[in-house]
Amino acid sequence: MSVLRLAVVGPGLMGMKHIELVRADPRTELAAIVQPEPVHARSLAETFGVPVFGDVSACLESVSPDGLILASPNPFHFDQARTCAAAGVPMLIEKPITDDLSEAEALVDLIERSGVKAMVGHHRAHSPLVSAARRVVESGRLGRLVAFQGSAVFRKPDDYFAAAPWRTRDGGGPILINLIHEIGMMRTLCGEIDAVQAQTSSRVRGHAVEDTAAITVSFSEGALGIFMLSDSGASARSWEQTTGENPAFFNSPEETCYTLTGEAGTLHFPTLRLETFPSAEAASWMRPFTSEVVPVVRRDPLAAQLTNFIEVIRGEAEIVVTALDGLRNLRVIDAIKRSARSGRRVKVTG
Repeated sequence: MSVLRLAVVGPGLMGMKHIELVRADPRTELAAIVQPEPVHARSLAETFGVPVFGDVSACLESVSPDGLILASPNPFHFDQARTCAAAGVPMLIEKPITDDLSEAEALVDLIERSGVKAMVGHHRAHSPLVSAARRVVESGRLGRLVAFQGSAVFRKPDDYFAAAPWRTRDGGGPILINLIHEIGMMRTLCGEIDAVQAQTSSRVRGHAVEDTAAITVSFSEGALGIFMLSDSGASARSWEQTTGENPAFFNSPEETCYTLTGEAGTLHFPTLRLETFPSAEAASWMRPFTSEVVPVVRRDPLAAQLTNFIEVIRGEAEIVVTALDGLRNLRVIDAIKRSARSGRRVKVTG
């Protein structure tokens, strides 16, 4: 089978990871890079031995790649994805699908009408840890879900913002950059989200966007959730630091970032420690749990996501995270932002 030629748009933090994975996978080759800043174009071309273009249109016209990975800053996603859709080129759009809800609605409509293959880079959905947790929930071993507790509290260094000032303005901030991952995980593990209530603060960093948020969540099946978010807190209770899936982050394997509790048991994530009552008759806080660790075979979710993209392009698999999934995640984020502004509980639209 022929090797797929992929182009990567936006060789930043995530873009470089995609470039590395594309070059390492024998099923793909790096066909081009899109970098609007000419000052970096020559060094990128020399380093990777591929043409570097200033915009997506020029790349599509000159190279005709089999697929594009859009890893550019959030405000560029809409126009670049529209260009791909118009050309009928399969695309992997880094999360969020866009940074504007109305643009995301329009983009999903365009994607559905054009029939172009488009997936969104909520790569955690490809993690074997998530698959294992979902199997536990679907097996009924927890009983009906009662509560979800989540945390994404970590300390980003100052140079994270200096390297990309857009992260300090509207379209940046941990709600859109980080929490949208968590929304995807909550929807995957607990079902659709009906309503939210949120408070935010920018006291620590003083940016135009929040650095901390506290959110309560109502799920459509009746469970309630609470989530704590901050990019300014000295804590290891975050996905990156607990899962160990990204070696760039300090790993604290004894910590958890999610707790899913049902009538019959609790699952701690990502340790996958499962605590259940030995029988329905023993369901009491005065009785001990039976404890076990759910087995899992680990794999890099970004590599698994690339595999899904390759197989989707070839017509061998269904998309794991669709453009509609990306839109639904963004709808929840929009509701959280509206709740933080109003101080009220907000229903999720759509």
